[in-house]
Parts: sequence; C-alpha cells; structure tokens
Amino acid sequence: MAKSLFEAVGPGGAVFLRVGLAALLLAFLWRRRLAGAVLSSRRSLALAATFGFVLAGMNFCFYSALERIPLGVAVTLEFTGPLAVALLGSRRLLDFLWGALAAGGIFLLSPFASTTGVAGGEALDPVGVIFALLAGAFWACYVLLGGLLGRSFAGGTGLALATGVGAVLVAPVGLWQAGTELLAPGVLLAGAGIALLSTAIPYTLEIEALKRMPARVFGVLMSLEPAVAALIGFVILSEALQLRSWAAILLVSAAAAGSAGFRPRR
Repeated sequence: MAKSLFEAVGPGGAVFLRVGLAALLLAFLWRRRLAGAVLSSRRSLALAATFGFVLAGMNFCFYSALERIPLGVAVTLEFTGPLAVALLGSRRLLDFLWGALAAGGIFLLSPFASTTGVAGGEALDPVGVIFALLAGAFWACYVLLGGLLGRSFAGGTGLALATGVGAVLVAPVGLWQAGTELLAPGVLLAGAGIALLSTAIPYTLEIEALKRMPARVFGVLMSLEPAVAALIGFVILSEALQLRSWAAILLVSAAAAGSAGFRPRR
C-alpha cells in the first residue's frame, strides 16, 4: 500500500502519513493515560523520544529503499539489523556459521556481486541497498529498546509518545516531498490504512511481545519475514526476483532461524 503512494507523495510523504496518523490514533486510544505518561521520569521520556527517533529513521530509510529496490530484497537487507543483535550477543561457535550464511546473503544482494561474475542476479541500486542497511541498523535499535519502552510505560502510552516524536521528526521531509497532496482524500485513506496496518497494530503487538518473550523466540517468529516479503512483492507488486536474490533471501532467513532456534534452554 505504501509503495503505491510513492508516485503521489514520495517516500517521505508516505512515512509522514504512516507515523503521523498512527500517532493520532494511538493518542486517541490511550488519551486517558497520556497525561500521566507525560509526567513520567526524565529517563522514561528520554527513552520514548529516542524510540521515536528510531521509528522515524527506520521507516524513512526503509521507504527510501523501497523506492529503489524490490520489497523482498529491502526486507532481507533490513533484517540484518536484528540478526546482528542476536549474533553479536553470543560467542558460541555455531553462531559463526549463521553469521557466515547471513554475510553470504548480504554479499549476493550487494552491488559488488554484479561485478564479480556472480550469475543469476539483477543489478540493484546501491543507494537503495544503503538505505535498506541503514533501516536494518535502526531496526536493531528498535529491538533493543522496544522491551524497555514497554516496561517503562503503562499500556501503549510509551509507543503513543514515541510515534508522536517520530511524526514531528519526519514532518519536514514529508511536507517538502508531498505538499498539499497529503490532503487528497484517496491519499489520506491509503495513509490511514498504512498507519493502522503497518504501525499502530503491529508495533503495539511487538512491544507487548518483547515484554513477554525471549529475544530468541521473537527472532524465530520474524525469521520468515524476508521470504514472505518477497512473495508479497511478487504477487501484489509484480516484482519478480532472479535466482541470486532468492538465494540471498533463503540464506538470511536460514541464518535468522538458526541463530534464534539453536540456543541453549535456560
């Protein structure tokens, strides 16, 4: 849905609609508790502001990547962020195998693979690849901070505050890229759908999940995201991927599942 808006409002406008409308929705849902949340400790408010910055950066970089490279490739590269968190937190020998698989997948998607004779792949926009990797770095911060945010605020008030901060941060870029197009009824309707389906609902559920389950379980549940994104991109956006991209997606998915699934029980 978001990619369909890029022609009208650009990635910045789509991000502004996504985060801004989600912030309004979450503020309405948690309006009775927001006053108390605003009076939280400085440390908690700083955490919410930092998380808002992370949300703004993650979404802007991801949409900027989507403008230039296929959905499945963008999600695969972005997924290296939380995968790196899992791998860097362990010193087991087996984790080096998962790291090698992930590195192989990233190399296959990199512009360098096109210049080294790796067959079966399409040329990818290097700027899009960089944006996707930056989105991955922000996603890693999201995973690290999400549980802290959920435990620092009652209900979804922390996420409501964070999305408000994120909306303010992306507003200049969104207004610059989209202007008055943001007020078009069709654009607003699509933006509301994106805000609900991409931010308000999933982020609320993920914050609750991060409070309640080990990171390795969270990783298992997310490990198929690159492959699912590639299938959605193929079916809905008609983004056909070549052999090299599919191989990279499978390598990163296998690394994520292996890293999260083969951990000793505690």
